Amino acid sequence: MRVSYLIFIASILITSSCTTKKSNKDSHGQDNTDQKESKLILAKDVHSYANIEDIRTKHLHLELDVNFENKKIYGIARHEMSDHNVNQAIFDIKGLEIIKITTGIKNENNVDFTIGEYSEQMGRALNVAINNDTKFINIYYQTTEKTEALDWLAPEQTTGKQHPYLYTQGQAILTRSWIPLQDSPLNRITYSADVKVPQGVIALMSAKNPRERNDDNLYHFEMKQRIPSYLIALAVGDMVYSSLGDNCGVYSEKELAEDCIYEFTDLPKMIAAASAIYGEYQWDQYDIVMLPYSFPFGGMENPRLTFANPTLLTGDRSSTSVIAHELAHSWSGNLVTNATWDDFWLNEGFTVYFENRIMEALYGKEEADILATIEYQDLLASIETIENSEHPEDSHLKLHLDGRAPDDGMTDIAYVKGAFFLRTLEQAAGRELLDEFLNNYFVKHSFQSITTEDFLSDLKKDLLEPHNIEFNAEEWIYQPGMPENHAEITSPRLNKMIQLANDLNEGGKIDKAFENKTRGDFTTQEWLAFVRTLNSSTPHSVMLALNNQFKFSIEGNSILKSDWFKLCARAGFRDVQDDMQAFLVKIGRRWLVEGVYQELMNSNSKSDHLFARETFKKASSSYHFVTRTTIAEIVK
Repeated sequence: MRVSYLIFIASILITSSCTTKKSNKDSHGQDNTDQKESKLILAKDVHSYANIEDIRTKHLHLELDVNFENKKIYGIARHEMSDHNVNQAIFDIKGLEIIKITTGIKNENNVDFTIGEYSEQMGRALNVAINNDTKFINIYYQTTEKTEALDWLAPEQTTGKQHPYLYTQGQAILTRSWIPLQDSPLNRITYSADVKVPQGVIALMSAKNPRERNDDNLYHFEMKQRIPSYLIALAVGDMVYSSLGDNCGVYSEKELAEDCIYEFTDLPKMIAAASAIYGEYQWDQYDIVMLPYSFPFGGMENPRLTFANPTLLTGDRSSTSVIAHELAHSWSGNLVTNATWDDFWLNEGFTVYFENRIMEALYGKEEADILATIEYQDLLASIETIENSEHPEDSHLKLHLDGRAPDDGMTDIAYVKGAFFLRTLEQAAGRELLDEFLNNYFVKHSFQSITTEDFLSDLKKDLLEPHNIEFNAEEWIYQPGMPENHAEITSPRLNKMIQLANDLNEGGKIDKAFENKTRGDFTTQEWLAFVRTLNSSTPHSVMLALNNQFKFSIEGNSILKSDWFKLCARAGFRDVQDDMQAFLVKIGRRWLVEGVYQELMNSNSKSDHLFARETFKKASSSYHFVTRTTIAEIVK
């Protein structure tokens, strides 16, 4: 029934895509004047079956029917292919039911296809038989209960509690679980979509978006800049739009609109600051969509539409650096992309560095250094964990993830060690020279996917050699841990909080350290430095007094709560377990919950293990696949 409906829709919506034009626009009207053809470099993406070295998708048009009743998307993926001389095109799929495949656009012809053996990591290869002159491949399909990218939420799981909600999460290789495509960052495509949704909700994508619901519940989307497949994203829910400036705003449930406007009021200034540092914003519009709490990340940099977690709505703007981070991805990650997931640091290390530069431009060096110091604490903990793991080589910036999940490389190494690489390079070259180099880098490789080795070649040729700068780039990239010459950052305010915590560790009294103080007398980052310095032998009487005075377990923002609960688990302080469980059940952001579960499972107490497992049993249905899989591994 759904497929026949989509065929009817397709007959209405087919446009000029049948004609090949020799102009600055491709056959879907996508203007490519200022875009370079994706550079198929000498790199093999070990996380994709696609034969993009022989044939690749140039443009993808989606026709989607979102059905909340049976939690399925019924779709047609229409691929416009590159010129080629092969007899098969290979796509990536996982958890999809393929109904039929045709070629052509007006007069479609059924073609043969085969589906390869299943891999837990990568799904299956979809092999489509074609001819040398095949231009269009149309894949009719539907999602299943095994589709990992989709999170279907019942009305009661939303803030408004009136309408269901759906969102996707494609990074790193989950897009293949809701769209059959060549799921590799090596291949950049333009895309368009027609999406049918039920009454009462609106559809949004990482593309040009509507501002209001329409009467026919059919929404059209265009993404005219080439992007990798992991950045194709969809959200469907009862949302309103709040403008924050000429080219930015936020979509949210109406109950959260005022909080979003307050929290993200500086977004126009962020865009201006970022553009002043590394060049013009290339994506026309920058909007945010505030998703439900089950979203597994703080933010996801889907172009034109950053996906965000409600844990950013702190009421004190203490998490705005996350939005600065996702905005920075408009240059590092979206404009210039890692060619493979072994090169992930090119996305995240550059972005953390750029995020800090944005925060410095808006709020001053002291605030930026505080954020960087907290990140450095996270990095040291990650390096220690990785060095004692079965893959100590994961503390290299350039990874080797063949046979492993790309998510294994999404650690503080890529993010923070990568940022400190650039911080240290800034010290060696000077900010002015580094900024000149990075501006040219973003222009040279705009709308391309590149490898670490491409970057190293540019670094030597365009910065180090012309200016006689000595820098140990290979040590940073190919060796473990942190090189001795890494940049150092200090924060007097954080040092003061660390000293207060050490005083308590050595038997000091809480009333002496915090007499007449409230939680609001210190920033979230100052509290994080304090809580992280308290050790597991902190007397329970001290922890109880701290919690009573500052209400960490019930009123702290989500990041502070997470660190507080980790400390409580390490110290065996169980007075807060009701609050801890409420937090773990409500919050689906993986970074905030996985450490708490890990500390509970590290405990010598079997009752803590039982508590962790019982809590996960209550929470798992409200977690996205990404978080659910991670926590399931922790609690065994």
